[in-house]
Amino acid sequence: MRIVWVIVGLASLMLAGLGVALPLLPTTPFVILAASCFARSSPALHDRLLGSRVFGKAIRDWRAHRAISRKGKAAGVLAMALSLAASFVLAADLIIIGLQALTVSAAAAFILTRNTAA
Repeated sequence: MRIVWVIVGLASLMLAGLGVALPLLPTTPFVILAASCFARSSPALHDRLLGSRVFGKAIRDWRAHRAISRKGKAAGVLAMALSLAASFVLAADLIIIGLQALTVSAAAAFILTRNTAA
């Protein structure tokens, strides 16, 4: 079972990497999932992820306080807003834009209602 957790953790990290470039794919949830998988399978990978300059603080803040930094909140909501704006500019079908607006609104509400990390 340990190898399955490592594979899921590595896949989550790859998705998080894609999420950096793709606005609709979230980064932080996949990093948190990877940390959880590595905690069950590989203490070395878990420690390495927690010690990461890029992801370590976000994981520690989420675990300790269920908090997201102001910068993280702003970046997440901005990326969602830009994605929705791009759909308008590209003249996507109104049903698609409506579904996207509902999804983005729910995700933004979740992000904005979490505690803010110092």
